[in-house]
Amino acid sequence: MTARPILLAGVAACLIAGLHAGAACAEGNYLIVGNDEKTQNAPAGTSVRAPGNDSVSIIDITDPAQPRVAASLPLMNGVQGPPTNLQITPDGTLGLVANPVVMQQDGATWRPAPDNSLHVIDLTAQPPRLIETITVGRQPSGLAIARDGRFALVANRASRSISVLSIDGRSVRQIAEVSVEDEAGSVAITPDGRRAFITKHTVHRVGVLEIDGTAVTYDRSRDIATGIGVYTVEVTPDGRYALAANTGVQGDGHVDTVSVIDARANPPRVVDHVTVGDGPEGLVISPDGRFAVAVLLRGSVAPHAAWSYTRNGSVRLLRIGPDGVLKALNELPAGGLPEGGAFSPDSRFFYVANFLDRNLQVYRIDGDTLVDTGVLLPLPGQPAAIRGRP
Repeated sequence: MTARPILLAGVAACLIAGLHAGAACAEGNYLIVGNDEKTQNAPAGTSVRAPGNDSVSIIDITDPAQPRVAASLPLMNGVQGPPTNLQITPDGTLGLVANPVVMQQDGATWRPAPDNSLHVIDLTAQPPRLIETITVGRQPSGLAIARDGRFALVANRASRSISVLSIDGRSVRQIAEVSVEDEAGSVAITPDGRRAFITKHTVHRVGVLEIDGTAVTYDRSRDIATGIGVYTVEVTPDGRYALAANTGVQGDGHVDTVSVIDARANPPRVVDHVTVGDGPEGLVISPDGRFAVAVLLRGSVAPHAAWSYTRNGSVRLLRIGPDGVLKALNELPAGGLPEGGAFSPDSRFFYVANFLDRNLQVYRIDGDTLVDTGVLLPLPGQPAAIRGRP
């Protein structure tokens, strides 16, 4: 499939219909993808090179079976963090993209260093455009927007904090930064906006944030022990459970788990662990709450000489029972180093961003089975993160 970088089909359709652009985009016809061109996975391991070619792509999924690149903006993005550092507001008007690192030159060598930038993109403009870049915490690596669209939280690894952002129309501002004492990799907000969960991968815990309006508080004594290298967390649409993906030691070839957290308990607690496969860095819950998909790195991040090395990752479908019980269903191959995924708004299609292959892979849900449609959308760079609306 040929990418069409400036075609804004979804926005154009909204305008032709005579609808307000913000309201039209609330139907959720877009995904947002961050492409990192600085980081290379070589046989001996990861290397970095001079910056300058990163981008953020807006993906039109008006036809969910045939996504296309609607626009790409030249904005810095990085793979040095979980694949959840960006998201679209619930009304579809804004895209927020946190940039985890910048490249600093040391002689002939480039090295990553923590950044503190968050880009605000107007998705209703034709073409979409950068409104402004604001300052957040250091190495912002995970982002979540509340369901009411009034605030967002950003997990900052280097500053060991959570940034609290207010959203008022097209104005996004950091109004507080809350210490969480350890590196924070990702964050998920409950549907009622009163609680959030953060992953603390270096100490293998999930932290709990209490939210009152835009006032956010953290108590370390409420941290939840999950599994090794907990990286991504998601909350079910009904707010009953949080699912936390434990990546283990990445690339080690051993199977890892997803922890099921009772999100409404006081205090919240782990009630189950489910084996899903090696390296579930990506974990996404469907909008209808029936399924989750674990995006498995497998050995794609290991040195090529390691026994555990495999070029490609995979995806595992999980069914979420009404009592929170997860059942692992089928597993399918993905591309090289799959970095996260996203569902279509109707929960019928699932998209995986393959870093090494520079493409978006399209699957569909058929009953209780995940099916590879064979559709591959070329991207203008190596996709390091992908999200849709909350």
